[in-house]
Amino acid sequence: MADIRATSSPGRIGPSSLGALAWFARARFFLLLASSVLAAFVLSAVFAPWLTPYGPVEQDMSSFMQPPLSGTHVLGTDSFGRDLLTRTIYGARYALTIGFGAVLVGACGGLIVGMAAGLSGGLVEWALMRFIDALLALPSLVMAIAFISILGQGLDKVVLAVGVALIGPFSRTVRADVLQVKAQAFVEAAGLMGIGRLAIVRRHILPNVIFPLAVQATIRISYAVLVSSGLSFLGIGVAPPTPDWGLMIAEGRSFVSFAPWIAGVPGTALAILLIALSVVGDGVRERFDPKLGRQ
Repeated sequence: MADIRATSSPGRIGPSSLGALAWFARARFFLLLASSVLAAFVLSAVFAPWLTPYGPVEQDMSSFMQPPLSGTHVLGTDSFGRDLLTRTIYGARYALTIGFGAVLVGACGGLIVGMAAGLSGGLVEWALMRFIDALLALPSLVMAIAFISILGQGLDKVVLAVGVALIGPFSRTVRADVLQVKAQAFVEAAGLMGIGRLAIVRRHILPNVIFPLAVQATIRISYAVLVSSGLSFLGIGVAPPTPDWGLMIAEGRSFVSFAPWIAGVPGTALAILLIALSVVGDGVRERFDPKLGRQ
């Protein structure tokens, strides 16, 4: 009889498990690094009041335009004497809030429009597709500028404007998935069995559409952050003195020749976050998107 003590218990990590973990770390090094960076941004945004010794709009005129590592302010100060480290950490909170909120709005709107277009057919589908084509005719930034000019400035307005601009791409993806699922044999069999249309949509079509939509949403978060920062940079996003990265870059461009850290600190943070979001989004897509197959 085999000695059961020689076998490793399911809850204990053995050599094979450590080897698999090491292999995954080597194969997905950049994905793990990007995930760690993204987690650091999320944690710093959540615990910003406990991580920063200053307020995000607190001014210290005795140390305005202080270079990094030259005093009590680690990353320096801006033209109003505000601590750049504090404003950058709080800026991560605004960037992630706008990014996730806008993608949620766009995904929900795209799910509704795409499902309606894919299930209806005929004149209704044609009208909805022309609406989607109208949304896709202009770049998302231009579309968001148009909505901001109507809605006005503010955090909630930026989330809504960027989210509406993302409805078009999500709608096109959802409609294509709905048409593909409708053609499957199990959906036709459910209809022949007398199951109601709403039940078929709820049990068979919607679950097969939600997951690919969630995968696409992870890729769009970085784009939503970039568009929202572009709106703030143009002066039509959130209003000053909100610690938004796009607004901070716009405020620091006037002093870039002799105080480059004012725009460089938030610009570097924005670039790092966008790269991390893009790498994580691509990793999620490669792992879970059924159209790409198992990597």
